Amino acid sequence: MSQTVFITGASAGFGAASARAFAVEGNRLVLTARRIDPLISLQDELSSKCQVHIIPLDVRDREAVCAAVTALPAAFANIDILINNAGLALGLEPAHMVDLDDWDVMVDTNIKGLMYCTRAILPGMVSRNRGHIINMSSTAGEWPYPGGNVYGGTKAFVTQFSRNLRADLLGSKVRVTCIQPGMADTEFSNVRFKGDKGKAASVYAGTEPLTAEDIAETIAWVASRPSHVNINTLEIMCVDQAWGPFAIHRSEDSGKQE
Repeated sequence: MSQTVFITGASAGFGAASARAFAVEGNRLVLTARRIDPLISLQDELSSKCQVHIIPLDVRDREAVCAAVTALPAAFANIDILINNAGLALGLEPAHMVDLDDWDVMVDTNIKGLMYCTRAILPGMVSRNRGHIINMSSTAGEWPYPGGNVYGGTKAFVTQFSRNLRADLLGSKVRVTCIQPGMADTEFSNVRFKGDKGKAASVYAGTEPLTAEDIAETIAWVASRPSHVNINTLEIMCVDQAWGPFAIHRSEDSGKQE
């Protein structure tokens, strides 16, 4: 049975790959992003496989999110799957050196934008007693690293918010899944380093990272489980990524006696 899938951040990366994965099954797609040109191209690409409705949307704009959901055409109004994918990281500076504007953008996009979309769409799911919210978190929400400061904090919010949604929705048939990708070769690092392609490429040098298609296939699999099955949290890394030892700073004077 075809479903209506609402994807934020659909212009590239996980979002665009997810649109392609769900289009294969003939689902109806609502694709949103700030950049309209990539959405138009994606709509042209997928329109022979399924119905596609595109919306230029900045998820940080609470009123625009509510208006976009309220104004959906009848064929797309009953959303079955919400993929909260819009998000970004900016910079790798330590906390005492960051640009506060970068922190604001990450909080507004990764936290508030996800909240706004969820709150706009969830009541319809509850009233129909069906639906699935899939939130894109990150391994950074579980495991800290230097420079991850607010980005990791925002993704920890996504993980915990997802768990709390499950608690709120107990007794309904609405499902909630949190997916935590690790290192993946998408536009992510290019955005983080504000277009510095050399820095972005260095993140993946000598590795075989995850791809957008790897994550999209995982999202589609999670959504295709039987209706009584809920995948709560799924952490995914490429084989070339793992955890390191605890970091210990040793001063040059360590162990010396006067």
